[in-house]
Amino acid sequence: MFRRRQPADADTFGAEILRYLEPLYATALRLTRNRADAEDLVQDTVVKALRFSDRFERGTNLRAWLSTILHNTWRNRLRDAGREAAAIEVDSSLVEEAEATADDSQRAETPEQLLLRNTLDADLRAALDELPDIFRQAVWLRDVEEFSYAEIAKMLDVPIGTVMSRISRGRRLLLDQLRKTKATA
Repeated sequence: MFRRRQPADADTFGAEILRYLEPLYATALRLTRNRADAEDLVQDTVVKALRFSDRFERGTNLRAWLSTILHNTWRNRLRDAGREAAAIEVDSSLVEEAEATADDSQRAETPEQLLLRNTLDADLRAALDELPDIFRQAVWLRDVEEFSYAEIAKMLDVPIGTVMSRISRGRRLLLDQLRKTKATA
């Protein structure tokens, strides 16, 4: 019969999880691009981590384990939303018009955007934003969050070779975009 391992101390484990709220939120915000959705995603991640704490192997990377839960939760949400999206119609021109007429006070920067603005060159920020999501996500997890290839593969639920390919192609696209920007300057 399968028997669950109980963590040595639930309060200690909870405190360890809380140390990673900030990087989890930054990742969630990058995925959702919406503060409320990012907060919900982090909350769901923490609840799942606490609920399944017996599945965490002590001595392994807790941050990577939490990030895996976060990415899996996000993928499940996208899949579920895709099923519901068939019934929703959006007038893109109205959305674009509303965005174009919004003033700066209506466009509050997210913490991720503030961090990027304060730490990255404007050209690099723009080039990073131009990358397709799958490449931007892989490059971000490796070069900004400094996860290993194996950890990223587990988080994204893809083979390690795919992770390496996405990072390589993403970096190449980023470099090409930066070269174009510098050439036109």
